[in-house]
Amino acid sequence: MSTKINIAIERRQASHGKASWENDLANGRDVNRNQKFAYAFLLHWFESWRLRHGLAASLVSARAFWKAEVVTRDGSKKREQWQLDQWAEAMRWYAQWLECCARECGNIPKSLYERVRGAVEHTGARRGLAQSTLQTYGSWAGRYAIWVGDAKKVMDTQNAREWLTYLVEQQEVSYATQKQALNALAFFFKEVCGMSEVDLGVKFRKRTRHIPTVLSTREVFRLIEKMEPRYKLAVELQYGSGLRLKELLNLRIKDVDLERQTLTVRQGKGKKDRVTVLPEVLLEKLLKQRESVRALYLMDREKEAPGVFIPPALARKMPNAGTSWQWFWVFPNGKEAIDPVTGVKRRHHVHDAVYSKYLKQAAEAAGIEKRVSSHVLRHSFATHLLENGTDLRTIQDLLGHADVATTEIYTHLTKKVGGTGVRSPLGATLQ
Repeated sequence: MSTKINIAIERRQASHGKASWENDLANGRDVNRNQKFAYAFLLHWFESWRLRHGLAASLVSARAFWKAEVVTRDGSKKREQWQLDQWAEAMRWYAQWLECCARECGNIPKSLYERVRGAVEHTGARRGLAQSTLQTYGSWAGRYAIWVGDAKKVMDTQNAREWLTYLVEQQEVSYATQKQALNALAFFFKEVCGMSEVDLGVKFRKRTRHIPTVLSTREVFRLIEKMEPRYKLAVELQYGSGLRLKELLNLRIKDVDLERQTLTVRQGKGKKDRVTVLPEVLLEKLLKQRESVRALYLMDREKEAPGVFIPPALARKMPNAGTSWQWFWVFPNGKEAIDPVTGVKRRHHVHDAVYSKYLKQAAEAAGIEKRVSSHVLRHSFATHLLENGTDLRTIQDLLGHADVATTEIYTHLTKKVGGTGVRSPLGATLQ
C-alpha cells in the first residue's frame, strides 16, 4: 500500500498539485472507488474535528479523534462492526500517508484552511492584535478559503465579494457577523496579501436591533441561589459590577480595591480601562476569595510553576509580573493547561465555556423561562440602575459604552415601558 501512496505523492509533486490527502487518495491505486468514498467520509470528519480543536495532522491527533468520536469509554456511541472495520482501514491508510509525506516531502502538508488561517494569525500577532481578534480573523479567513477551495482563487477579491454576498443573502447572518467577516478579509488582503487598495464593497442587510433580555431582581437572586458554589461569587460580581464575561474572568488581584470599593476593568472593549462599582455586600466574600486564591498562588510558587499569562509587551517590560501576587487571577482555574499562544503549561483563569455552562444550568434549575447568558447579567445591572434613578451618563461610564446611544436601549427595558410611565388602560377598565 505504501508504495502506491508514494506514486500518488510523486504524481502530485510532478504536476504541482495541491498537497493534501484528498488528492493523494483520489490518485492512489491502492483503494477502490467504494473504499475511497468511505475513507474520504471518515477523513473529512477527522479533519473537521482536529481543526476545531486546533490540532496538527499527526497520529496523536488521529488517536485522540478515534477515542473521542468513533469509540467512547461509556459506549454512548453505537457503531456497527463493519463501520469500525472500514474506518480502521481508513485510519491505517491515513497513517501510511503521513509516513510517506514525512519521508518523501520532509513534512506533513497543511490544508488550505490551515495555511490561510496561520498566515492571518501570524501577521496579526506581528501587528499586535489581541488574541481573540487573531482567532476571529483567522477563523473567518479559513472559512473563506474552504469556500473557495483553491490557493490562487483565494487571493482574488472578486471571490471574496461573492462569498460575503453569500453570507448576507443565503446564510442571512447578523449584521455584526457580516462586519466581522468583512474586517477579517480586508485584513487578509491588505496585511497578508500586501494589497494597497481592496474593494470588497458588499451591501449588507442590517437587521432590526433586538431588545436585550433582562432578569427581574427576584430572578437574579434565584439564579445566584442555584449557581454552582464555585462560581456563585463570579455571578454576583458580574451582576453587581456590570461586567462583560471576559472582563470578569480576566480580573487580577490588583484590580479589586476592597478599601475604596472600586473595581478597575483593564483593556475592556476598545482596549479602554474604566472603573466601576464594587458591591459592598461582596467585600467579605471577596476577602475570603483572596485568601483561597492566595493558597493556590503559594502552591504554584513553591513548585516553581510558570507565571500567569501577561500581555507580551508588558512581559518584556516587567519580566517578573507573571509570578507576582498582584497579577494573579481573581478566579483562577483549578488545573494548569497549555497556553495556546506560547505552548507553556501554566495557570489560567476559569474557562468562559465552563462558566457559561454552569450559568445555563443554574437558570434552568431556577425555573427562569428566558434565554439566559452571562451578558444578561450586564443588561440587568444597567436596567435595574436606571429603574433606581441612576442617570444615563453615569450608567454609560460604568458600562464603558463609547456612545450614550448604546446605553439608551435600557430606557426601553424598565418596568414602565419606554420609561414614559404610561399605564395600560386595561386595569382601569376592569376596575
